[in-house]
Amino acid sequence: MPKKKTALTIEERLQQALVPAEEQPYEVPENWVWVRLGEVNKYISKSVNPISEPDKIFELYSVPSMADNYPEIIVGSDIGSSKQSVCKDDVLLCKINPRINRVWKVSQFTDNELIASSEWIIIRNNHIDANYLRYCFQSKYFREFMLSNVSGVGGSLMRAQPKYVQTYPIPLPPLSEQQRIVERIEELFAKLDEAKERLQEVADSFAVRKAAILHKAFTGELTKQWRRENGVSDESWEEKTIGEICSSLKYGTSKKSSDDGEVVVLRMGNLQNGEIDWSNLAYTSDEEDIKKYLLKSGDVLFNRTNSPELVGKTSIYRGEMPAIYAGYLIKLDYEKNIVVGDYLNYYLNSSKAKEYYMQVKTDGVSQSNINAKKIGEFEIPLPTLSEQHEIVRLIDDLLARERAAQQATEQALASIDLMKKSILARAFRGELGTNKASEASALELLRQVLAEN
Repeated sequence: MPKKKTALTIEERLQQALVPAEEQPYEVPENWVWVRLGEVNKYISKSVNPISEPDKIFELYSVPSMADNYPEIIVGSDIGSSKQSVCKDDVLLCKINPRINRVWKVSQFTDNELIASSEWIIIRNNHIDANYLRYCFQSKYFREFMLSNVSGVGGSLMRAQPKYVQTYPIPLPPLSEQQRIVERIEELFAKLDEAKERLQEVADSFAVRKAAILHKAFTGELTKQWRRENGVSDESWEEKTIGEICSSLKYGTSKKSSDDGEVVVLRMGNLQNGEIDWSNLAYTSDEEDIKKYLLKSGDVLFNRTNSPELVGKTSIYRGEMPAIYAGYLIKLDYEKNIVVGDYLNYYLNSSKAKEYYMQVKTDGVSQSNINAKKIGEFEIPLPTLSEQHEIVRLIDDLLARERAAQQATEQALASIDLMKKSILARAFRGELGTNKASEASALELLRQVLAEN
């Protein structure tokens, strides 16, 4: 008859829980310890089948609901599969595609039973600050561990494996230091979030500022001083339709393009922000099409079909490389003695033009369309050619400044995310200035944790 296994002493369990020095990711303060996550995880799996209680309301922590930082409040009949029972302050680690840093703490917003989807690894310990664990799991060192043992081929099919996650090391300071670290992180993050909110407002207002610049340009306000200085009358502007200033509105080729060929075939996705985007290109070697649809520098292309918010995008071709254009686009052959190409391009991307597109578009199953006839009926204000050139110069200059400001704003936003990562890295090395070396070692806390097993 085999002998019964002798229960491990607290000291033996302590040694089992501690991470050997050679396996520790980095040095931490002397009164901290490195422990295996599984040794301090007190969660005991318990399955819940909501379908068996169809009328009961649950507070469900699903992976999609994390985006709103609020669980689903949902009846059992609307939940399609078994879930895991969770408690307030449990920390949830997402198994799906661990490249995405998804860590959530159960908050208990209602009095309903708390459950979580099976895509979470659940961590529970009443002696360790839940927010400390949440931030720790978000830090760079731990995310690298999360990616070190995965199953699946990649993306949404990639899964972290719980059996390995339980072996990952975590730095454990005394409880009071955990709480100070959390307070310091949240204090610093709050300041960064406030700065980020202000910067995001600036970034989001770029479109509004661009629309305001174009409005001033096409109402004559932008060149009011120029007209006075050049003796040009305010009455010199006139209205003309696109049909009057263009000799033709020509649809592009209906033939299929390919991944290689002699000449680029511009498609709707290549029209971006008034210019041609030369990424994601298609090609053709069809000599007939090349001869018939070859673009000239200064040609203006109109996107006649797309989703309602994108139909009507217009860009100017500047001859960067030989190109023709696809059938979803229309080339505006404008009269150069009447209108400047850049002026026309800017106006067709203005708020006034977009309002017109929304009025005249026809809606299909998934896309809206504007035909050449409707484009031809659109009226635009035309000053003299010399004033058009001045308007284009001023718009170019103002938008260049706006783009520079936007780029600086985006760089500042990116730096905030980097600063947050840096704060987390320092926090779990004991480098936020919160550690008190005189405090008892976290070994005492660990003994207390292990004694409850």
